[in-house]
Amino acid sequence: MPGVVDRRWEESLKGLIMKKFLAAFIFFLFIVSNYDDVEALCVNVSKANLRSGPSTKYEKVWEVYKYMPFVKVGASLSGDWYAVQDVDGDVSWIYKKLVTDTYQCAVVKSQEVNIRKGPGTNYEKCSSGPAKQYYSFRVMKKQGTWVQVKDEWGATGWVHTDFLWIQ
Repeated sequence: MPGVVDRRWEESLKGLIMKKFLAAFIFFLFIVSNYDDVEALCVNVSKANLRSGPSTKYEKVWEVYKYMPFVKVGASLSGDWYAVQDVDGDVSWIYKKLVTDTYQCAVVKSQEVNIRKGPGTNYEKCSSGPAKQYYSFRVMKKQGTWVQVKDEWGATGWVHTDFLWIQ
């Protein structure tokens, strides 16, 4: 009989763990899918870690740099962590003090893009070279389909909106 009782206990424990995991996952989906306060956010520190859940105990899934834009799609129960969606549509978590909603940001969504000295292809390319995919900027101003951007070191230039994800 001890073997039968042990197996039943193990199966019961496994079932309980699965139920708790499923309940937590459904709760997470509920918070993210029913969150009405969608807003654009920008990383406001030199580096920030994105996590798989709302705590530093969760796995780091991506390291991002200043001016990386996101769309806020949810918040932790404490309100200290935001669920954010990135340019690729992936959702992860970031600590609220690492982001701001006081200005717009943009990220390169193509493989690379030329940065120009003015708002048009008739302007020279900036000497800093093309910006690679996932390079982030602060949006300074817009002129037609062109955006003046500034990187975290203060260098400015112009990029066509077709190559940026702006939030």
